[in-house]
Amino acid sequence: MFGIGSTELIVILIVALIVIGPAKLPEMAKSLGKALGEFRRVSTDVKRTIEMEAEQSEQKVKTEQAKKELFPETAATAEPKDAAAPAPAQPAEQPTVQATENEKDKA
Repeated sequence: MFGIGSTELIVILIVALIVIGPAKLPEMAKSLGKALGEFRRVSTDVKRTIEMEAEQSEQKVKTEQAKKELFPETAATAEPKDAAAPAPAQPAEQPTVQATENEKDKA
């Protein structure tokens, strides 16, 4: 247990009994037990979440590979989803020509 032998554990308990006192020792042990239990539950939950995410990622990769094997011609010609569609061509604006004063005089 954490690399602590039975003799060392007994010494730690005796020191805790002397420092904390016999009245508060059961309360401290109870709160420590609750904290360790909560820590264990949280760590198990985190571990399970990480395993689920890894499994989903592997499943996604396998699905993509299966699609490529079953439909090789569609996978090769299909464009990636992230590719931006080209913007539609807009008609060029006609440049407006403003008559200068010389052109007005000639008219």
